[in-house]
Parts: sequence; C-alpha cells; structure tokens
Amino acid sequence: MSTESPGEGAAADPGPLPASALIVLHPDDNIAVARFALPAGARIARSHGPTLQVLAPIEAGHKVALRAIGRGELVLKYGQPIGLASAPIEPGAHVHGHNLEMAEVMPPRAAAQAADAAAAVMPVDSAATFEGYRRADGRVGTRNYIGVIASVNCSATVCKAIAQVFQGPALPAGVDGVVAITHGSGCGMSAEGDGLVLLQRTLRGYAAHPNFAAVLLVGLGCEVNQIEPLVQALPAATRERLRLLTIQEAGGTREAVEQGQALVRELAEQAGLARRSTVPMSALVVGLQCGGSDGYSGISANPALGAAVDLLVRHGGTALLSETPEIHGAEHLLTARAASPEVARRLLDRLQWWEQYAARHGARLDNNPSPGNKAGGITTILEKSLGAVAKGGGSPLNDVIEYAEPVRARGLVFMDTPGYDPVSATGQVAGGATLICFTTGRGSTYGCKPTPSLKLATTTALFERMRLDMDFNAGGIVDGTQTVAEAGQALFELMRETASGRRTLSEEHGLGDNEFVPWQLGAVM
Repeated sequence: MSTESPGEGAAADPGPLPASALIVLHPDDNIAVARFALPAGARIARSHGPTLQVLAPIEAGHKVALRAIGRGELVLKYGQPIGLASAPIEPGAHVHGHNLEMAEVMPPRAAAQAADAAAAVMPVDSAATFEGYRRADGRVGTRNYIGVIASVNCSATVCKAIAQVFQGPALPAGVDGVVAITHGSGCGMSAEGDGLVLLQRTLRGYAAHPNFAAVLLVGLGCEVNQIEPLVQALPAATRERLRLLTIQEAGGTREAVEQGQALVRELAEQAGLARRSTVPMSALVVGLQCGGSDGYSGISANPALGAAVDLLVRHGGTALLSETPEIHGAEHLLTARAASPEVARRLLDRLQWWEQYAARHGARLDNNPSPGNKAGGITTILEKSLGAVAKGGGSPLNDVIEYAEPVRARGLVFMDTPGYDPVSATGQVAGGATLICFTTGRGSTYGCKPTPSLKLATTTALFERMRLDMDFNAGGIVDGTQTVAEAGQALFELMRETASGRRTLSEEHGLGDNEFVPWQLGAVM
C-alpha cells in the first residue's frame, strides 16, 4: 500500500475546462474535436450531458469520445460515419487509428438529383467586380505573364535558359514575368492513347490560358508530341499569340536560346500594352485545393472557402472542386445537389474508374490519409473526404469534367484529378483556373505560375508560425472569434483583391516556377 500523500508522484489536477474546449460538429456525433491540447485527467463541463474526463493526453485537432462506443459501432463526425470502432471506446478516450478503422460504411451511391437546384443560388443585389485582363478569346486573366512551354522534356533546359534572362528591368512595366513550363514527358510514349491525349490537352490549356499574354512553344523536333498537331487544335485567337521554335531547326541549343529570347522580347513588347479593366466576378475561375490537411481542415479553412465559393457562385463566378480520390466516401453530398442526373452519373463514373485504377495497381482508395494528415488528427479517408468536400460550399454541382478539360459551365464544377496537389492544380490551371485557393493545416507552401495561389491556414497557430507563407487565417473559427460566414466574406474580398493584382505571398517570394506536373498515364517506352 502506498504511503504517498495526495498529489505526490502524480500530475497536478489541471482543473475544470469549459465546454468550448471541445468542438462538436453535429448533434448526432459521438466524438468531438479538441480545440486545443487536452491533458489527461482534464474535466470538461458539457452543456448537454455529464462532465467528460479526458483519459489520456489528446493533441489539438484530434478526436475524443463523447460517450461509450461499442466495438463495431459507427463513429460519427459531421453527422456522418467516418469508420467503425475497432475496440470498445470509453467516454473521454482518444479516438484515432488504434481504435478506429475504415470499413464498408459508406452510404449507397444513389445518383440523386437536387430538387430545383437552380433555386439554391440566391441572386445578388449588386454584382461584384475585379480588375482583370480581357483577352481576345473573351476570357479574363488575373495576371499578365509570358509562357515558354516545352513540348517535350528534351526542350526543358532551353525553355529555362530562355526565361531566366527576363527578370525585373528586362521586362516592360505591366508584364508579370516570363515562366518556363517544363515537364518530364512528351516522348518515349505511344503516339496514340490516353497518355499523349492527356499531355496535349494539358499543354493546350496552358498555351491558351488567359493569364498568359503570349506563349512561345519550344520542341526538340523529333519527339512524339509534335508542336504542329498540338497547335492546330487550338482556336485561331489563341494561335495568333503563339510563337513556335524547334531546337533542331534552330541549329542547336545555343541558337535556340538566342532565337527564343529574341521572340520573347517581341512578345513582351506586345504584352506590355495590356491594361487591367473592370470586369464582373462572373469572369473569375477559382481552383479549390487542400493539402497537408489536419483535424481542423473540415472545421475552419475548408468551410470558410466553401462560404466564399457560395458567394462567388452567387456573383456568377466558377469554382473547380477536384481531387477525386479525396471525395471518396463523401460523393453522396455532391450527387444530392447535382444539377441533373447526368451530372451525378458522370461523377460516380469517375469514382468507379478510380477504384478500378487503384485495384489494378494493388492499392485502395481508403488508404489515402498521409502520415501528416494522421499526425494532424485525420484517421480515415471518410473523415478526410467529408472535410474536403466542404471546400465546395453548398452550391449546386453544375458539371463534371475530365482532367485539364476546359471549363464549360459556371457555378460549382468538379474536375476529375488525382489527389496529389501539384498534379491536381496543374489540371485546374489547364482547365482555366485564374486563381487557386489552397487550404492547409500542416503548412503546405504551394506556389503556382501563371495562376496566383492563396494559402489558407486552418489555425491561428499555423498562421503565426508560417506568416511569410500563409495568406489567410481561418483560425478565428477554431478560436471562436469568427463565424464561418464572416471568414467566407473576408476570403471572398481577398480573392477579389488578388484577382485584381494584389500579390500572394508565394508571388512575393518568387515561388511557383516548378509546380507544373501533368498527370501521366500510360506506358513509358
């Protein structure tokens, strides 16, 4: 029998904590999210139910059981299943990979049609505007770059050598820069099939992008991805602002670099004549991304972005939701508000393709959360997907398009892409995204050219720790100082300012030259 006096050899009683220490997202949830780190033994007063005692230390953003959960019972977050209890879970216990497992608990894939989807979008009294660059094809850019695009990896070094001399004073006022768009493909591939089709669609999307005033296409000369067929499929208005160069016809690398630089100087003079003008927000296309997600992503930054998207849609603008493997298990939330059964069916078809694709490579979509996601409090793909879908707000889903396809509808559109952020964002930019909004809980620093990328922090702690990388703090939602609607309104205004020329932090630091990563399909031969 111990003779220690009370308190000896034990941690001091941390004292009672307010109910606000826990974030309960839905009345049906049997778990809550820790607003901040909870020490073992902490007692939390609850407005409904008995006081909860924390059984073990729980990190910020991680889950704690609100009541006893039996083995095999559904664990609910956002009012939706995120998995099954793999062991009995006591009230106050940490809920994570040691006692929560992914299982076949996803809702059935019924291609439901939203009831009167058009009525879900409330019109605005006064349409918002931004200052953008009107292009000859009618689209509007948010930046005024010149692109030097490689048709094949063999011309990548020449593209970079052409672009690197155009810095600062070497460019006319009003030209944001010269960007080398290079990649690791373009040859050693079949002249027919998905691989070449996908690469060409992506390159055409960049060549026609409204954030490029003009583009120089550079090839080697003997590659599978020939420049002429690439250009012929582009509209006449786009071809007028293109210049073509092949290294073999130029006489070699040095000659190609000299000729390329001369062509870019001519293009820069023309680009310098472009001026911003007032345009409606309906001309803005925003790509939605999340990376380095944590337990707060689906609570703060993603819902805040969703609220901003709903505002954008009300003003007639377009938002691209993507990362198909990361809506796995939450697709019913999108099909339920699809504008038509056909739109819903196309989304389900893409998910089915991904399941088959993963199976062919010995993988499963339910094994998606990364080590960083798990360290931040996310346990299963269902939990991750439910939070990721929140980026799309509550607007009707008006269209589903394939990777790098041009956007053809306004409002909320889904583009089929991998979950890997650079590949996904590359497809969105190729499709016409003129602004990227990127939510992060762990601290992703994704920059992007020619499309500016806003980084949205899930917590105030992350925002303060990475002040030189994070453009927006959604942590006020977690802190309780800001509502989702208030954060969404503030983010909408930041999107408007950025589209009008306000530089993102990644632009301030010169980031974004190496993030062109097209999705590669097919055999490398």
